[in-house]
Amino acid sequence: MTSDSPAGTTNPPPTPERILVVDDEPPILRALATNLKARGYTVDLAATGRQALDLAAHHHPDLVVLDLGLPDISGIDVIHGLRGWNPVPIVVLSARDAELDKIAALDAGADDYVTKPFGMGELLARVRAALRRALPSDVEPIIQTPAFTVDLSARRVLGPDGEIRLTPTEWHLVEVLVRNAGRLVTGRRLLQEVWGPQYGDETNYLRVHMAHIRRKLEPEPSRPRHFITEPGMGYRFEA
Repeated sequence: MTSDSPAGTTNPPPTPERILVVDDEPPILRALATNLKARGYTVDLAATGRQALDLAAHHHPDLVVLDLGLPDISGIDVIHGLRGWNPVPIVVLSARDAELDKIAALDAGADDYVTKPFGMGELLARVRAALRRALPSDVEPIIQTPAFTVDLSARRVLGPDGEIRLTPTEWHLVEVLVRNAGRLVTGRRLLQEVWGPQYGDETNYLRVHMAHIRRKLEPEPSRPRHFITEPGMGYRFEA
């Protein structure tokens, strides 16, 4: 029998997929950790939403299992925080079984929803299915420029003197452009992502808000280095 590897060497084993479990009930954390580790996953545990966002930013999980009822911020806020920079699959695991709760979580960006009490076999099957559908992410949660830093996870911008306050609309525009750094984002796409699908031709909205963003973030707003206009097409972010 022959081998493609050089003599005396072996191919390294694949890196285990990392799963972040977020729940404020210790028995559920222990049960999920035990079952996931037994199936070869690396597991991180968080009992609060802020701890979850911090772990996600530092460890880059391949999937998140998330409870909605957390003691500090809501699970919906955690989904928004993750979706600002990362398309990681999110499986919600919640005692809330109302249709409106499910719709809110899925609209925020969750990929699946499992209600408590749950069967461990079904949850693990949902986890495997979500991992199969997942695409790798190359977006970092912290984007630094010489003038400011964008923290997509915490949804804020920091300058030399501290946080730079943006309106919700300004933040949403910055977020979309930063997530697509180096690529043209058309005006129509920006309008539809920020204002809704019924928009598309209101370019004056973009001009006004982009002018405000440049005044707050660009060292020379009249000569922008980071938020670039592509005339007649859209905008582009460059770090």
